[in-house]
Amino acid sequence: MEEQPQSVKEYIFSFPKKVQLMLELVRAVIRRAAPEAEESISYGMPTYKLNGNLVHFAAFKHHIGFYPVPKGMEEFEDELKAYKTGKGSIQFPLDKPLPLDLISRIVKHRAEENRKMKK
Repeated sequence: MEEQPQSVKEYIFSFPKKVQLMLELVRAVIRRAAPEAEESISYGMPTYKLNGNLVHFAAFKHHIGFYPVPKGMEEFEDELKAYKTGKGSIQFPLDKPLPLDLISRIVKHRAEENRKMKK
């Protein structure tokens, strides 16, 4: 059984340099968009929590998976048509630039949803 990373930094460093750079960009965007979110590893991937799950992300052979769960994609449906999506998941291909502005807006949207849940 493969050992789970203990930190987001450890997770990121386990990938090739090009993928590390992309993961670091995603991490930086999330941290800027929701600075109060707690960073951890959950389900073996980087996870951000703010009054519950905010977003997760993970690297795969051909894409970076981004998971704005439990909901956070409906509002961005038109913009997400350019990407492969599933229930609660978006795939950003490794051979294309990351849509950092879109990721930031999704995180901000999710953070706002989660703040409302707390009230």
